[in-house]
Amino acid sequence: MIVNTRTRVASQNSSNELPANRLPIVSLLALAMAAFICILTESLPAGLLPQIAQDLRITESLAGQLVTVYAIGSLIAAIPLTTATRGWRRRPLLLFCLIGFLLFNSITTFSTSYSLTLVARFLAGVSAGVLWGMTAGYARRMVPDSQKGKAMAIAMVGTPLALALGVPIGTFLGTHIGWRLIFGSLSILTAFLLVWVQWRLPDCEGEQTSNQLPLFQIFTLPGVRSTLFLVFTWVLAHNILYTYIAPYLAGTLLANRTDLVLLVFGIASVLGLWIVGMLIDRILRTLVIISFAGFALASIAMGIGSEQPIIILSAVAVWGLTFGGAATLLQTAIAQAGGESSDVAQSMLVTVWNLAIGGGGVSGALLLELLGSNFLPGSLFILLLPALIVAWLVQSPAFSK
Repeated sequence: MIVNTRTRVASQNSSNELPANRLPIVSLLALAMAAFICILTESLPAGLLPQIAQDLRITESLAGQLVTVYAIGSLIAAIPLTTATRGWRRRPLLLFCLIGFLLFNSITTFSTSYSLTLVARFLAGVSAGVLWGMTAGYARRMVPDSQKGKAMAIAMVGTPLALALGVPIGTFLGTHIGWRLIFGSLSILTAFLLVWVQWRLPDCEGEQTSNQLPLFQIFTLPGVRSTLFLVFTWVLAHNILYTYIAPYLAGTLLANRTDLVLLVFGIASVLGLWIVGMLIDRILRTLVIISFAGFALASIAMGIGSEQPIIILSAVAVWGLTFGGAATLLQTAIAQAGGESSDVAQSMLVTVWNLAIGGGGVSGALLLELLGSNFLPGSLFILLLPALIVAWLVQSPAFSK
């Protein structure tokens, strides 16, 4: 009886994880909403610094550390906690992460203590580090091999939507109804998602103990290191330009239209993700190469065409197109390279991604001081060219298509 019960449960899980005829859209959209909540939780304070600073009676620079400690939490937690929980079943782990967002965003909503808010933000970042480490693998476990890339594209759609729509709308509403209500709304959204996940998301097994490779051995798997190099260069270049887009635009005819430029970028990013989702299961390597080449050309165009608004907007659109599917492309590549250890490999990607975000802020400031704003976009070519060469030449399971 016990054997039959286990066999029946295993069969049910298998059928849930690998739908043969169509994508489990409802389940994948639940993962997309988790990513949406994660990005909003991370990014919203940046647009609400004056309100947060005034409410907590601190300076705006101290309020900005609410973003910093979140990133530090993700950075510190991603690899060790993903490694420690890789044997856990996926749905309980996802629910645990979402409960973390519910709890820590609620504390942020009601806290009147800066120190307590910092702790809550750090722990929210820890929840994010685990969530990002397991989301891609979870999406891939739900579908057959021929649909893994498309499934990841759907699961990742929450990221560009949060950046293109969620953050601007949240910032606008936060300035009118208060930043606390916005974080409270995130808690309500998370509570709704907890019910959705429990109700509709299929459960999947974690990594079997017998298949668990040591951390260093995963790092040395063919394709993992080269993919991490591409992640670092791509995200570093992106964040140098994205973080300092306003200083760059200050020297152009679009000085007062940063909102328009970011809107063009956001719309193009969503379109880029859609294109990647349609094609990733057939031409992964080609999409990576095109994306690096397009970003490189866009950076050059923004450097030499700074006096022409149409050139800037066109280049920003190309930049958005190439970056919109970046997370899906790179997560797919490292999942293929990681094989059975893809969740731990994903946690390495999360760590490198966050390092690149921090590095973009520092190196962008240096470039701004040394070269000036007009030369900032074009200087990214130095970063993107070696990455383009690696993407072209590397032979590994990460780029098997």
